[in-house]
Amino acid sequence: MYDYQQTNRYFAQIADGLEPMGAEELAELGATNIAQTFRGLFFQADTRALYRINYMSRLITRVIAPLSGFDCHATKYLYKRAQEIDWTDFLKLDQTFAIFSHVSGSAITNSHYASLCLKDAIVDAFREKFGERPSIDSKTPDVWFHLHIRDNKATISLELSGGSLHRRGYRAKSVEAPMQETVAAAIVRLSGWSGTTALCDPMCGSGTLLCEAIMHARHMPAGFLRKRFGFENMPEFSKEIWQEVREDADSKIIDLPSGLVMGNDQDTRAIEATRANLAILGIDNQVQLTTKDLRTIPDLSGTTILTNPPYGIRLGKEEELKKFYKDIGDFLKQHCLDTTAYIYCGNRELIKSIGLRTSFKKAIKSGGLDGRLIKIEIYAKTKKHTA
Repeated sequence: MYDYQQTNRYFAQIADGLEPMGAEELAELGATNIAQTFRGLFFQADTRALYRINYMSRLITRVIAPLSGFDCHATKYLYKRAQEIDWTDFLKLDQTFAIFSHVSGSAITNSHYASLCLKDAIVDAFREKFGERPSIDSKTPDVWFHLHIRDNKATISLELSGGSLHRRGYRAKSVEAPMQETVAAAIVRLSGWSGTTALCDPMCGSGTLLCEAIMHARHMPAGFLRKRFGFENMPEFSKEIWQEVREDADSKIIDLPSGLVMGNDQDTRAIEATRANLAILGIDNQVQLTTKDLRTIPDLSGTTILTNPPYGIRLGKEEELKKFYKDIGDFLKQHCLDTTAYIYCGNRELIKSIGLRTSFKKAIKSGGLDGRLIKIEIYAKTKKHTA
């Protein structure tokens, strides 16, 4: 038996800093005995919960199932132990595969060399059995294997996600520096928006926050558009259980009223990208999209604002950025009474330029940025405060 078959224990990868929220989400989806670690979560799950997590999680990026763990001080021993695995349990001759490796603090120091060693073990096993070998596809393989070696302890695993789960399938077009989908989903979760109030992203870029917010409010599974998952390569995969899990999740999808969600960006290319992405979700006609300068957007009083303003890439000089963030604060005061705004600031030094009191500041790392999600509540009568 493989390790995961004996323990029902798996590992979920997640962005740095999202581990606590990821643990909450996994519990909601049926995982048990959840343990947080750096950029990851160990958990146990039965078959239904495992399929559900891969299909519905908005925060995690990959789920992997450990096949074999062992002490490993040399590639010769890695090759020998890998040869003991029956790779035909997971991989067919006509399928492609790829290996992702990470090594640290071990006698084997090169991740690429470790990958080559494991690859050789797999293809040699197929040649010995069939006289032929499966091909490598490093970008979109049918099957992903993971190799992790730390402190001379190796774990070979099967990826159950079928590629990173942040690739929802709706991103047909993009603009510069798009927000990763899992980060956008974390922001939506922290905002608490669930479709009961109007929502606007006045600087929507290619619409990632809008797409994630709408999928969340509609109860649309994060994997709704994915064509296949890695868990379909498990030897005990149950097509019947997977179909039941998927049908149950899909039955909970609801519609949102037209006009409830609005998006704006002064860049026409961004709005074109947003419209294309919303169209893939089948909701482009339900979202009002405009192309205006932030300072000319009509009154948004009573609306929930969710946005990720430019933080340098689309603007430039520091003084221009500070002026722009001051304009955001002025816009909120003048046009957004009785409104709650959730603003992700990739450059947290710009927060004070907004000039309004924040209800919270949550650290969220995105694309190498140690940014902050801030919450600002605007009431009918408000005074200027320093952040």
